[in-house]
Parts: sequence; C-alpha cells; structure tokens
Amino acid sequence: MKKTEFLSPEPTVSQTFDNAAEAIDFLETLYNRNTQFLRDAFKRVAKGEPIPAWRVRAFYPQVSITTHSHAPVETHLSYGYTSGPGAYATTITRPSLYRHYLDEQISQLINNHAVDITVGESQTPIPLHFAFGDSDLVHVEANLEDLKRPLRDIFDTPDLSVTDDHIVNGTFESKLNEAEPLSPFTAQRVDYSLARLEHYTATRPEHFQNYVIFTNYQFYVDGFCEYAREALARGEYTELVEPGNVIVRADDTETKESTLKRAPQMPTYHLKRADKSGITLVNIGIGPSNAKTITDHVAVLRPHAWLMLGHCAGLRQSQRLGDYVLAHAYVREDHVLDADLPVWVPIPALAEMQVALQEAVAEITGRSNSELKQVMRTGTVATIDDRNWELRDQSEPVRRLSQSRAIALDMESATIAANGFRFRVPYGTLLCVSDKPLHGELKLPGMATAFYHQQVEQHLRIGILAMEKLAQMPPERLHSRKLRSFTETAFQ
Repeated sequence: MKKTEFLSPEPTVSQTFDNAAEAIDFLETLYNRNTQFLRDAFKRVAKGEPIPAWRVRAFYPQVSITTHSHAPVETHLSYGYTSGPGAYATTITRPSLYRHYLDEQISQLINNHAVDITVGESQTPIPLHFAFGDSDLVHVEANLEDLKRPLRDIFDTPDLSVTDDHIVNGTFESKLNEAEPLSPFTAQRVDYSLARLEHYTATRPEHFQNYVIFTNYQFYVDGFCEYAREALARGEYTELVEPGNVIVRADDTETKESTLKRAPQMPTYHLKRADKSGITLVNIGIGPSNAKTITDHVAVLRPHAWLMLGHCAGLRQSQRLGDYVLAHAYVREDHVLDADLPVWVPIPALAEMQVALQEAVAEITGRSNSELKQVMRTGTVATIDDRNWELRDQSEPVRRLSQSRAIALDMESATIAANGFRFRVPYGTLLCVSDKPLHGELKLPGMATAFYHQQVEQHLRIGILAMEKLAQMPPERLHSRKLRSFTETAFQ
C-alpha cells in the first residue's frame, strides 16, 4: 500500500444557493458528516482495528462567490460586499455555532451582488483534534498512548503554518489563481481559538454573548454575579453561565456548585439572552499578555463590542481616588502587539462607544454637564508592560507621559483597544482611579479598602448599563467603516 493513500468520505459535488438558510443547511451537513467520519475512524484506530489506508483525511466545507462588476455596492453597511470583481472563498467550521452570523453575511452577499453562493468541500484538511466537540477533546488525548503509530502519521493535526492572522493584519497575499479571502479568519484559525477559549475560561464558546466586558479584579466578578441574579429574577435575561458551564436560572431553588478541579486562568461569566445580546464578563487578570491572549480568541466569535472596565493610576493632581477615566486615545507601550499592529497606527475613539459610556456614567452617578466632569475625565490612557514602573528613574517616563497628555496609566486598556481595532471589533475603555503614584498615593491595601467598597459596584453598574445601551442599537451602527481598511473581506 502506498503511503500517500487516503481514507476519506466520498467526494461531494458543490452546490449553488440563492438562499442563505439553505446554504448553511448544506454547510452543516458537510461539516457534520466529515467530522463524524474522523471521530469514527479515530475510535477504530484507538481500538487497534486496521484501516484500509495509510492516512485518514476529511476536509472543511467552503463558501465561495464570484463577482463580476467594479460598480460600487449601494449599502449603509461597512461589510457584505467584495472589494472588486473576482473569486472569493473561505473555509467554514462549526456552522451551527455561527448560524446567525453566517446567515447575515451570506444574505448580504447574495442581495448586494445578485449572485449565487457556492458551497462545497475545500482542500483544507480538518485536524483530528478539531473534529471533536469542545469537551470531547479529552478523548483524543486519553487514547494517544494506545496508538501503535504516531497520531500525525494517521490523521491531520493542527498546523500552525496555516493558522495565522495574515488576513486581519492585512499581510495576506494570494497565490496565482487562488481565491481571495471572504472572511477575516480561516476555519482552522477559528477552531484553534474556540479550543483556547474553553481552556482559558472554562466555558463553552456557545455561551459567549455579543457584548463583552473585560476586567482585572475579582471584585467585579462578585458584583456581576450578584447583578446577574437580580436581573434573572426580573426576567431581563434567560440564564447565567459560570465557569465549568454551570447554568443558573431564575427558578433555581438550590445553589449549583462547579465540578472544576481547579480555577481557570480567566474565569468567565455569561449573562445570556436567546439572541446573544447578553453580556459576557471575563476576569483577564493583570497585564497586556493576558489582554492580547483573550482578545485574540474572543475575536473569532465576532462580538458586537468589547469594553475594558478596570483600575488605573491617575496621573493628574486634580484627580481623586474613585474618579472615572473615559479613554479617547492611547499610548501603546505594552509591546505585545508591535509585530501585528505598528505603534504608529492611531487607535481612534468610537463615537457610539463613547456616547454610551458617558450616558451610563451620567445616569448611574446622577450627574450631568459640569457636574459630570467632577467625577469623570476624558483623555489619553497609557498602557505599559512593567507593573513596577514607579521604581524606575521618574524623569524620563514622567516626561513622556506629560508630552502625550496622558491622564491615566494601566496595563491592559491600549492592548484591548488595539486588538479591537485590528480585529474590527468595536472597543471602549472606562477606568477608575485607584492610586496616584506621582502624587504619593500608592496602591496599598489599607488605603484601597474604602475605595473598593464604595466605587466597585457603581463602576460595574456603569459598564453593564453601557453595554445594555449598545445592545439596543442596530449592530450595523457599531461596525463602523472607520475600522475597515482599503481592501476588506466581505464578511464582517
């Protein structure tokens, strides 16, 4: 037997559709068939049964479209059309998870270009690990020791050489006669992030909502869970999902405990609505590395907005502990995104995010106009990667902060905003001043206690209210053209 011989599902003839729902149904059929084929083959191999081929392989389904005109598409949306005539394609994974998203994206293409969508099999193999459901990945690892041949000799495994961000980074270059990308992420890149999300957050991807809050303190998590139970009782949301995929509903009479053996790296909580217009809260911990890591993966879910809600160092004498900072610009000294997004790229404030946050501060604090300025200042936030920056010679960093007009400093906000810009996810930042190191008010346990108790609940309620305001807007208002480059994928 030749080592190049493959055992694969029967090839499927591509089909064309003028209806998004029917196209997605066929995507699901192909995806379910091919992933089931891989799972069944693995079970046979794990039992020691022979297979009639040297390797086992199945492929991702694919959506493709060909457009013919240079005429601009008349639409108020910033997506849903190709950048010019030609062939475009993208591989698809987990179509059931992305059904609503795919329905909108495909419908826009059909309507805007008056052409059919083609669905078929791609030439991109599905890695065995990604053919298993989220929690079922453990079955792959559990059976590895029983294999008489290396796993990658039999099945395709994740390939980092084709799992990258060239498309969203604007560095992708298509080969001769190769279709241009239709989506910002390939199927294998999506699968990689979906697996990482469950690993970091201890919750399944399908629980994530379209409005995401990132924080870096457990106080906010405790407050969010308390608010969530109140909101469930009022009937405003359907359920709360906690780490370990523990589901809490309004009519629960007993406290549910997680079965997790250890706490996840980034505990995540989902206050859900059926249409995914609820709120996800992620405790990302401290530092730009964590901020980049989680946003790299949440981005593949294509949320409508994300918000950094955390603490910062106030840099101005006029600020007080507990004041709010609404970021309208960023100084990026986090360094984790330098290779993906050059530091000279400006990260603009997004009007819809700024307005929602300012209105939420006004409503929760009961202040407006000049009174609002007494508790909130809009300005530049500097993000650094050295938590103990205060221990350095102060003259050089203080000079740079002053020249940038920075009013606050933290370790996550610019990273989250920059990754939002890079991934075309609307972003915002509302911080709370917890210390003023340049003025002798360091963050020490005894000094911070009163501040935490007084301000954390109010700050969290402001963030939640802002996201609820955004959820009431049509999503297309948030997905602004200012996040789109010269040549963009048709999928948002």
